[in-house]
Amino acid sequence: MSEEHQSSSVHLGIFGRASGRGAMSSADIIAIVLSMVWLLAAAVFFAVARMGGADLQFDPLTFLMTFLAVAMPIALIWIGTTTVKSARIVREESARLQATVDAMRQAYIQQQQAANMGVRPSVEKKLDELAQAQKQTETRMATFASSRSGPQAAPLAAAPASAPAHRDDPQPSLALGTPAEALRPPLSNTDFIRALNFPENAEDRAGFDALRRALQDRTAAKLVRAAQDILTLLSQEGIYMDDLNPDRARPEIWRKFAGGERGPSIAAIGGIRDRSSLALAAGRMRQDPVFRDTVHHFLRLFDHTLSGFEETASDQELNDLADTRTARAFMLLGRVTGIF
Repeated sequence: MSEEHQSSSVHLGIFGRASGRGAMSSADIIAIVLSMVWLLAAAVFFAVARMGGADLQFDPLTFLMTFLAVAMPIALIWIGTTTVKSARIVREESARLQATVDAMRQAYIQQQQAANMGVRPSVEKKLDELAQAQKQTETRMATFASSRSGPQAAPLAAAPASAPAHRDDPQPSLALGTPAEALRPPLSNTDFIRALNFPENAEDRAGFDALRRALQDRTAAKLVRAAQDILTLLSQEGIYMDDLNPDRARPEIWRKFAGGERGPSIAAIGGIRDRSSLALAAGRMRQDPVFRDTVHHFLRLFDHTLSGFEETASDQELNDLADTRTARAFMLLGRVTGIF
């Protein structure tokens, strides 16, 4: 309710009350008519009594009783009229008070809505800043890993070229060299699991080393980059894997899923129960096609990589994998897309 409307309502209420008090109400008219009828009836009574020869000598007690008999009904009539008018005034005041309370409540609601609209942009701005900071951190991590891997790969690639050619061979083989990937030791399951969890902080040297080695492995690097992309997109919605506490599935269930089994028997893998995170991720899936494509690409890579990892992984390594940030993102997005 606007201030002009409130002031006009108050002015109308004041003028209405003044006009009600100044003008004669229906209760007053009824009281006057009843009083006149009673006085007329009393006058007729005394006139008839005088004509009948009744003794009307002056007596103080008789006069008092006669006065009370005539005045008391009139007083009662006007008391009733005053009561009726007071009840009407009370009703009007109650209605006016209720209207005032409603106006105050409406003004308070509008004020709170205005305050919330003022606070919401600042909260959204803060969330955007946090998401941007996390994205910059992850970008630095990937850049750092790439810069660390460069100097070490060069000697390995240059080693075959330094081998002398056998001039005595009648048909020497072409010195094409061996790919650097073939000379690197295979990525261990421990480094793979640590890389999928990403470094805890800037001082996590072991985490950075594991991430660097994972980025040098062709298969693991695809999943690590896909996981980095999806974690960044989820952070834009305020969804962080450290805040999730999934129900842990047994290793044999993970092995069934890696073997291609689907249905209720592997439903325990989707152990994320956080309703707000599920709702936010589902809403982003419906509204953002880029996010949807990134999610499906990540899920395919995780499923494909898990199939190869499960063949050599122990039960404890499967449990450790399920505790990584990448696996939690897989559980969350798997429940959203319904792959379990």
